[in-house]
Amino acid sequence: MDDVDPNLFQIEKNIYNAQCIGNVEPIEFMIPYPSMCSLIEGQNIKYSKQKIINNPSLTNLEFYNCIQRTANWLESIGAKPKQPIIIPNLNYPQSEILLYGIWQMGAVAVISANLDHGEIENQLDNLMLISNKTNLFNKIKNFDEEYNPKYKPNLSEEALITFETGNGIKLSHYNLLVNANSIQKALNIESRTKIYCNLEPDSSAWAVFKAILPIYSGGIFDNENPDLSINIQDGDYLLRYDIQNLKKFSKNDIAICPENTAAISIGTKPIHLTDYLIGNENLKLKGHSVMMGYLNNELNKLSFRNDSLFISF
Repeated sequence: MDDVDPNLFQIEKNIYNAQCIGNVEPIEFMIPYPSMCSLIEGQNIKYSKQKIINNPSLTNLEFYNCIQRTANWLESIGAKPKQPIIIPNLNYPQSEILLYGIWQMGAVAVISANLDHGEIENQLDNLMLISNKTNLFNKIKNFDEEYNPKYKPNLSEEALITFETGNGIKLSHYNLLVNANSIQKALNIESRTKIYCNLEPDSSAWAVFKAILPIYSGGIFDNENPDLSINIQDGDYLLRYDIQNLKKFSKNDIAICPENTAAISIGTKPIHLTDYLIGNENLKLKGHSVMMGYLNNELNKLSFRNDSLFISF
């Protein structure tokens, strides 16, 4: 048996302790889905003929079939399970379909934000790039609507790596789903609610609020006549990254921190399975949405301590 690096073991222990909240450990999955793929499959089984996107008009079944085709296309161009694949900024809903296609085949989505791809390649092995000029619908149109995954990741495995802060932040499938679940509970989003979010694919908040939340809630993504809009500006709820001012947030402000997957709180009230404390110089976080860690273990050593995650302002 190989010797365990004591420093790495301690880092992993500190991350695990930061993900615990009360008596609920992160291995006690508090969502009804065993995987990200099962979310899509479950919604398709229940609501296959119901519209999921208003413009372009797509039903749950049509959306699901696009995901299957995308997984087959990705495999045809050499993508492998667990491989990191950068999400390009494509016309809606192509980036979102690509995201689910990546997860369907067991690969890991990467959000580059404004970081140079060369810098990301220095940190991630076997990185796959997909052009921003890709027309996904054209690429996948001749591929099979059935995909047989060769690998099915579990909830605790990496789903997304985002570089929006400049540091690689690792998020699990469970991180993303539990954050979306907590937002749905906090906003009391009911099935068939028409939801709009204008985020581009350059943040983990995009993945949670635009790609996952409408589907998780059984809603419809509607950019024309939404019941609920969640945006950086001009929305029913506003996404705010200035967490140093969190104590002054209004009830319709949503605090965003990618190290906590996406949302921390609605107003000043923490979302389900999240706890926080604002200090003079940092934010202290605990809960199931706390990230898997940074790619940089030196940063993990500094940030995870005293059973919490600390983020400096």
